[in-house]
Amino acid sequence: MNILYIHQYFRTPAEPGPTRSYWVCKELIKQGHKVTMLTTNSSIEKSHRRDIEGIDVIYLKIPYDNKMGMLKRLIAFLKFMFRSTMLAFKEKNVDLVIATSTPLTIGFPALMLKRFKKLPYLFEVRDLWPEVPIQMGGIKNPLIIKMAVAFERAIYKHATHIIALSPGMADGVKSAGVADSKVTMIPNMSKIDEFWPRERNEQLCKDLGLRPESFKLIHFGSLGLANGANTIVDSAILLNNNPDIDILFVGGGSTKDVLESRCVEAGLTNVHFLGKFPMKIMSEIVNFCDVSIVSFMDLPILYTNSPNKLFDSLSAGKPIIVNSAGWTKDLVEQNQCGYYVNPNKPQELVDRLLELSRSPQIIADMGTQSRKLAETKLDKSILCKQFCEVVKSLPVGKTA
Repeated sequence: MNILYIHQYFRTPAEPGPTRSYWVCKELIKQGHKVTMLTTNSSIEKSHRRDIEGIDVIYLKIPYDNKMGMLKRLIAFLKFMFRSTMLAFKEKNVDLVIATSTPLTIGFPALMLKRFKKLPYLFEVRDLWPEVPIQMGGIKNPLIIKMAVAFERAIYKHATHIIALSPGMADGVKSAGVADSKVTMIPNMSKIDEFWPRERNEQLCKDLGLRPESFKLIHFGSLGLANGANTIVDSAILLNNNPDIDILFVGGGSTKDVLESRCVEAGLTNVHFLGKFPMKIMSEIVNFCDVSIVSFMDLPILYTNSPNKLFDSLSAGKPIIVNSAGWTKDLVEQNQCGYYVNPNKPQELVDRLLELSRSPQIIADMGTQSRKLAETKLDKSILCKQFCEVVKSLPVGKTA
């Protein structure tokens, strides 16, 4: 079938950022479908269309950065919402639309295509919008909240099917009045052929100004407000520049500059901000680290998150520390591949780091469990097929 896939932040492995949609597209193509991706790219000179490994990608030039303030981000969302809708209506012979959040506005073109062209759509929930910005204080106006919730429910109601990225997200969708049979949970994906345990690249470690012999904790990916990385800096201060432990932040986001300033003011020499890297180099960096941390603000809605860094850390065979008291806590504890620490008690992270830095056998055992979980249950080769099975089951050509 011909599938129109709408994702505002589509990325390939050659670019920094999440690549779930790329892998899903590749599997859809492998199974005989034609896929057109409608997305944005801030770095291009002008909007254009190109083929990327069989994916027909339409790039819109709409600047976006998570360092933007709320108003500028909203403008970017609305620009894509309207421009993608206009382009979507020009696409011919479309059998199915896949729309993947965030933001929630990604559902608008899918809704319009359903309304005026009777096209079924699959909606993928990567975050429970608008509840996430509401709980984080980004949306406060009661009228806007009411409108956003109504919009969310309309998207769910008219979707042919919904895929949610965590049990909590699936529950959130169902609590909005969606039948259980209409929701499938497919979490974020491990990439065992992109992140894997191997000999450490000590030369890269040195080139990045790091000590190969130190014990390394890594936080990689977004450093947005929701990640609550201030608590990691709180722990770093308590470590008091322990000469045996380094803390690495790899990636960028709206809080990066503030975090760096805090570290400078505190005189921290063992906290390093390395910037953004494509997946190939990121994999090398993760591999020469000892433990990965997945951090979020302590908000109930964020307990539902399905963060890419968690699944990449599992693939890399790393013990994982999580500070969110939700399903990721259950995942690492039940599979004996990591620990939970309370984000409101930074000493807990310090204690775990000191313990692990002296316990190579625990590191090895937990790393083995991480890799096993990635290989047997969470790899993209498994979950992309599950996604495609959902697509195959949909009543294409009907208005269900």
